[in-house]
Amino acid sequence: MHRKIAIIGDRFMLPEVFRIEIEKACGNSLGLDKVKEYFGHPDEVVDFVGDAEILVTQLAPLSDGMMRRLPALKLVAVSRGGPINIDMAAAKAHDIRVVNVPGRNASAVAEFTIGAILAETRLIRVGHEALRKGEWRGDLYRADRTGRELSEMTVGVVGYGNIGTKVVRLLRAFGCRVLVCDPYVQLSADDRNAGVELVAFDELLSRSDVVTLHSRVTAETRGLINKDTIAGMKAGVIFINTARGPLVDYDALYEALVSGHIACAMLETFAIEPVPSDWPLLQLPNVTLTPHIAGASVRTVTYAAEQAAEEVRRYLAGLPPVNPC
Repeated sequence: MHRKIAIIGDRFMLPEVFRIEIEKACGNSLGLDKVKEYFGHPDEVVDFVGDAEILVTQLAPLSDGMMRRLPALKLVAVSRGGPINIDMAAAKAHDIRVVNVPGRNASAVAEFTIGAILAETRLIRVGHEALRKGEWRGDLYRADRTGRELSEMTVGVVGYGNIGTKVVRLLRAFGCRVLVCDPYVQLSADDRNAGVELVAFDELLSRSDVVTLHSRVTAETRGLINKDTIAGMKAGVIFINTARGPLVDYDALYEALVSGHIACAMLETFAIEPVPSDWPLLQLPNVTLTPHIAGASVRTVTYAAEQAAEEVRRYLAGLPPVNPC
């Protein structure tokens, strides 16, 4: 018996990638030649999904009202770490299984973080900006102005989840001292044996030459980097945020960057996106900014599609999900 699957992607999680991976996982006997793609209003989403039993998506909304209009829907595979576009309570009430892809972009963000750290520690941004202005900064070769190698630095990693653990693993290869703060986890035996230290937040701030954020935004972590915690950082620290904007008080960060207490920063995510064109941090010479692209890689797309396809296969085979929400 053929069973219908609806796929809604976007310009990043391409619908055809989902389709290819589902066909690989499930074969071509499921009527997948009729799979459609769609972007649009919630009402149009309902019309598109219709009597499909399975919905595969990244960002399409699914509210209680929509679920009431989709009585055939039994599985929603969301190709992201947090299914925030799905009303989870309503899904439970309607007996709709929701699965996700935790850590889908963990490797991409971890690699990007290392690049961000190196851009600041080795003055890549400084040299680049000077050359664009026609200035040859030969003075950057002076001992009192040049950059530092990670092997002589202490890096503090805040958050030891899917991304933080990968950042730590990559940092270890540089020979730097690595400190981790996460009150809800224990270090892996491999990291402990490599000399990684699990420390309190205050200790991490006071000892680290580089502080990089990898925490989720919760009531506990919102505004984690603020005037008081910045004051506890080592003078001249390098600050990296490839996690979430609401973790940071940007007014306090601005003041610390202007004063030089924080030597420089690399910011990838922001509380408001896109950032306003007159945002003060855009004007500072000691800040590198990117438009929330750390998790964007080709492998993120294919990995998420592969995992979503596996969840679909398991559902159709009567097997339990790997990543139930």
